[in-house]
Amino acid sequence: MPQDPATLRQAKLDVAATLLACGVDPKRSVLFEQSRVRSHSELAWIFNCITPVGWLGRMTQWKTKMEGKGMSHAHVLADESLTSGLKMGLFDYPVLQAADILLYKGTHVPVGEDQMQHLELARDIAGLFNKTFKTTVFPKPAAIVPPAAKRVMSLREPSGKMSKSDPSDFSRLNLIDTPKVIQAKIGKATTDGIRGVSYDPVERPGMSNLISIYAAMRDIEIEEAVKECADITSTKDFKTRVSDAIIVKLQPIQSELVRLQADEGYVRQVLDEGAEKAEHVANKTMEEVYKAVGLR
Repeated sequence: MPQDPATLRQAKLDVAATLLACGVDPKRSVLFEQSRVRSHSELAWIFNCITPVGWLGRMTQWKTKMEGKGMSHAHVLADESLTSGLKMGLFDYPVLQAADILLYKGTHVPVGEDQMQHLELARDIAGLFNKTFKTTVFPKPAAIVPPAAKRVMSLREPSGKMSKSDPSDFSRLNLIDTPKVIQAKIGKATTDGIRGVSYDPVERPGMSNLISIYAAMRDIEIEEAVKECADITSTKDFKTRVSDAIIVKLQPIQSELVRLQADEGYVRQVLDEGAEKAEHVANKTMEEVYKAVGLR
C-alpha cells in the first residue's frame, strides 16, 4: 500500500479466476473478497486489544526487518530514521490473518512451512480470547501441510523461498508461464556439480528444491520422486523431466484460466455470491464475540 486502484481491482479478479482455474469449486467452497466482509477488520481490532506486542515482535518477517540495526527493538522503533519504509501493516497483519481464520471458526488450515508461525499465532490468540473472556467461541486451528513442496524455494537462490516480490522473474514459476519459459527457468535453476538425483536440503538445496517441485507436480512423496529419477545421472536430463512435469500439470489450469478471464461476469458473480455467504457466517460469529466482550 498504496497501490494503483485500477490495478488492484483487476488483480483481485485475476486471483479469483486463478483459484477457480486451479480447481476451487464455488459450490463446495466460499470464494470472496476479504474487503467485502467488514467483520474481518472488526475482529482484527478486538484481537489487537488483547494480543501482546511481544508476540508480533517475534514474527520472522518483522524480525528480519529489524536485523542489522545494532540496537534493541524498542530503540529501533523510537528512531524514525531506522524504520523508514516500514508500515504498521507489516507489523500487525498477522493479527488480521488470525481474524481471517477464526472469523469462520476454521479448524484446519492448509499452509506452507513458512506460514506455520502465523498459524501458531492464530492458535495463541484463539486461546487467549477464550481464556480472557471465559468462553469457547474459537477453536484452535490445526495445520494441513502438503507432503511435498512444504516450502518452495527460489530457483536462483534456493536458500530463500520463492516469492513474487523477487525482482528476478527467473527466481519463480508463474501459472501463466509458457512451456518455453518454464523450460528456460528450470534449465537455469541453481543446482550443483554432483551427479545423480538425491534429496538433501542442506547439502543439495537446489537439487532438493527441484525434487520437491517435481513431487508436487506428480502428486507423489519425495521418496517416490527420487526413485522415479534414480536412473538419471545428468542434471540437464533431470531438469527436462521436471520441466515436463510442470508443463503437463499447468496446461489444463492455463486453458481454464484463459476461459475464465474471458468470462469476467461469471467470476464477479462467484465473488458476489461468496461475499454474501461469508458475511452471513461472519456476522453470526461477531455477535458471539460482541456478547463475550460485553459490547452486546
